[in-house]
Amino acid sequence: MPETFHVIPVEAHEAVVRAAYLKRGFDASEAGEAAKLATAATRHGIRTHNAIKALHLDELFGSKAGGCVPRAEIRRLPGRFAAAEVWDARKKLGQSVAWQAIDRCIELAERYGTGTVSVDDAFHYLWGGGYVMEAARRGYIAYTNCTASLAEVVPFRGKFPTLGTNPHSWGFPTVEAVGFPIVIDWATSVVAMGRVQQLKREGKQLPPGAAVDKDGVPTTDPAAAASLLPFGEHKGYGLSLINEIVAGLIGGSLPTIRSRGAVPGEKQGCAFFFQVIHPEAMSGGAFAFGRSQAGNVKAVLADILGHGNESCMLPGQLEAEAARRCDAAGGLLFSTAEVEALNEIAREADMPPLSGPAI
Repeated sequence: MPETFHVIPVEAHEAVVRAAYLKRGFDASEAGEAAKLATAATRHGIRTHNAIKALHLDELFGSKAGGCVPRAEIRRLPGRFAAAEVWDARKKLGQSVAWQAIDRCIELAERYGTGTVSVDDAFHYLWGGGYVMEAARRGYIAYTNCTASLAEVVPFRGKFPTLGTNPHSWGFPTVEAVGFPIVIDWATSVVAMGRVQQLKREGKQLPPGAAVDKDGVPTTDPAAAASLLPFGEHKGYGLSLINEIVAGLIGGSLPTIRSRGAVPGEKQGCAFFFQVIHPEAMSGGAFAFGRSQAGNVKAVLADILGHGNESCMLPGQLEAEAARRCDAAGGLLFSTAEVEALNEIAREADMPPLSGPAI
């Protein structure tokens, strides 16, 4: 039986999200940037990283626990590389830091062909795909990775969770070629912990091989899931390890103490890495049959999806279809359980409850 969704106006949703962040001490800019990411995630069908997840994360590890500092000011550290910057986020809200970082990378890429921003000591930024998608819509190639808030993933052939879910996100400017940005965005675990929480909320089971219980025994019960497993065994493990090494180079510390109870003398925030490339900086100019760079990408994608592969999907296609469904419905689509969770947030923020027609 198809799931029922409720259509919630974007403005009403963002008003609740902004009010919740303002109530917790964040300034208007931070609250607006958090609402922007929450809307982008919901509109594109990323239900694991919506406002419910964001505010729950802040509740557990953020502004109420000292892991995130409302109104913190980013410190841009001195460096000798014009196209690469390093920021000390000073535990600032991750969504706010990330939107600023992707914009700065774009500015650098316009000037130098590429731009990099490495961020130390921030709070988690939620859905990395939202930031690279924005850059891709504006005509750039973008990449980000980050360390997750908690070490929840067991290494390949290990027993104890020492890695984060550690997502990687790529965005490509393919609107002209296929009608939407190709966005390759994944956690390095089989599922994200947000997915576990969503399935628990909705009374559904996990896929096999995604999680283990407190004793290290595989489980499909989201209520019993204590740790996650890397996707693709050693392959997901290796990709997750990349994020931890990058974070270590930036300034991030031990994964197993990240966002946990304060450890004297230690750093316990997340680290982010952003890079944006201007397509012109990559062009060799000699495309077959005189094609343009964009035309050549379109031809490459047509070849990949030809030869009997016409029913295959491109990364980002599901997100684009979700956005079209929201736009056609005239608002954001939330399940009944999600509306109930959002209305708990609305009560906390002294806002009227959200409601909308069911479809």
